[in-house]
Amino acid sequence: QVQLVESGGGLVQAGGSLRLSCAASGSIISTNDMGWYRQAPGKQRELVAAITRGGRSNYLDSVKGRFTISRDNAKNTMYLQMNSLKPEDTAVYYCNANPGFGLWWGQGTQVTVSS
Repeated sequence: QVQLVESGGGLVQAGGSLRLSCAASGSIISTNDMGWYRQAPGKQRELVAAITRGGRSNYLDSVKGRFTISRDNAKNTMYLQMNSLKPEDTAVYYCNANPGFGLWWGQGTQVTVSS
């Protein structure tokens, strides 16, 4: 059974940094195009950053230059380094394949950025 577990969220002041981790059961991170998503209260979930199996990355315009997606295939783990955080980055962050696979959604990790 595939399981994705997000961690690393927290409360941070504007301008601060966090690194999120996504630990996967099995080798799904190395064998799938993957993404980090977020959902803010009252808003739809959106794709924030994506990485292909070949290592190419793409970002939501609002996070370009501030967020970096990466993965460690040996550890079956994906990361999201978030710098220069803004209050509008406040959301629950999830990892999943890209496009997201329904059965793989986890609990997410809460990121709260105070102004």
